[in-house]
Amino acid sequence: MNTTKSITGHASHLAKSAGEFLIGNDLRVTRLGFGAMRITGDGVWGEPADRAEAIRVLRRAVELGINFIDTADSYGPHVSEEIIAQALHPYPANLVIATKAGFDRPGPNRWVENGKPEHLRSACDGSLRRLRLDRIDLYQLHRIDPKVPAEDQLGTLKDLQAQGKIKHIGLSEVSVKQIRDAQTIVPIVSVQNRYSVADRGSEDVLEYCEQQKMAFIPWFPLAAGKVSGADSPLRSLAAQWKVSPSQVALAWLLARSPVMLPIPGTSKVEHLEENGAAADLHIDTSKMKVLDRVALAS
Repeated sequence: MNTTKSITGHASHLAKSAGEFLIGNDLRVTRLGFGAMRITGDGVWGEPADRAEAIRVLRRAVELGINFIDTADSYGPHVSEEIIAQALHPYPANLVIATKAGFDRPGPNRWVENGKPEHLRSACDGSLRRLRLDRIDLYQLHRIDPKVPAEDQLGTLKDLQAQGKIKHIGLSEVSVKQIRDAQTIVPIVSVQNRYSVADRGSEDVLEYCEQQKMAFIPWFPLAAGKVSGADSPLRSLAAQWKVSPSQVALAWLLARSPVMLPIPGTSKVEHLEENGAAADLHIDTSKMKVLDRVALAS
């Protein structure tokens, strides 16, 4: 009983601190989520170095109140989805698991776009099986494959939605034009583009998501350690504010836009807890101005 009270307390605390967002008008999630790419092996390939720790990370994330987990069939491949199910199934009622399809994985650190309808249908069935779900809440096209007509790819997702296999559809690494074109075929509720304090190349897409009240999920939110590296300008600012550079970077994302849903990933419970604490760091107007002057953009 004490554990239940503790989990409930953490959940309400994180939701209040990070805020919440309604994806597709019916999926209420905490704005600080968890990205499950790093619970795999090197090169996002194979088993993690410590599967038991990966399971602890996922369970601790839920304990901390995180109820939005983002993964993909290509992470491992398949490994991330399998570990999520092992760690968390049967799932808490409010947990939203988003996954993605659209890549073949011929080897470590190798990614080949595959938007063929038969591949997307097979990938969806595989994700449903591995995640032990009857329906995927948010299914994202990992990339729009330039070798396949976009209408065929999105039409396939629309069919999967009509069949009840997926609830909502999202896109990843797209331009504003691509989002608009996709919206003529099927409703789009989220966009996942590379974005961080160190990489602001998707400002126009973020602005469009704000206009559309569409979730913007920044992948690579910590720029793989770049924001906390020895030469990062964030280090001195973080020292002044008595927090870590990673916490500053995540808090900046939360403050940047109300549609922003950062999904920092890690394979260590210690790092997960550090990232979660970013929800308590308030970035006021003056701090935002300081951070906006930091010349980190690549």
